[in-house]
Amino acid sequence: MFYKSKLIGFTLLVALGLFSFGLPKNVQKKVTKEVQKAFEIESFQMHAVNISEELNNELPTQLNVDNFYRLTQNDEFLGYAFVDKAPSKTAKFDYLVVFDSHLKVKHSKVLIYREEYGGEIGSKRWLKQFIGKTGGDRVDHEKNIDGIAGATISVRSMTNAMDDLLQTIEILQSKKAL
Repeated sequence: MFYKSKLIGFTLLVALGLFSFGLPKNVQKKVTKEVQKAFEIESFQMHAVNISEELNNELPTQLNVDNFYRLTQNDEFLGYAFVDKAPSKTAKFDYLVVFDSHLKVKHSKVLIYREEYGGEIGSKRWLKQFIGKTGGDRVDHEKNIDGIAGATISVRSMTNAMDDLLQTIEILQSKKAL
């Protein structure tokens, strides 16, 4: 009986390891919460998307099985989630971008900001500037994205990261990889 319970426990541990993602637990928890909020759902599945090395070399943003996920609910395609880090003044912050099934930005969120200053880029008001953007759109902190006093480096960093991601989506769509 003791060995049977140990075997079941070990099997569950291995299964969780095989199906878990490369995201740290604290980030995964925040991603789950934000995806649930974005799609107004309780449960969903995240499937790692594998982009070939050859195609990835053409992309402004590198995608891998630890940062780009296909989202489904009961085999219904919802969209994609992208999780990455971008530099601030002395550290990096974690952020999430959720795309709907038409590859439009549905939601974006700064998940973890590690600086004393500049955290205002995590505000819903500032991040809503990216909602509805697609691979065909360009974003630029000097042209069409508002700045934030005291957060210049973070604004530039997040805007550049979003622009690279949008260009990546455009390339993937043109190559019918999504």
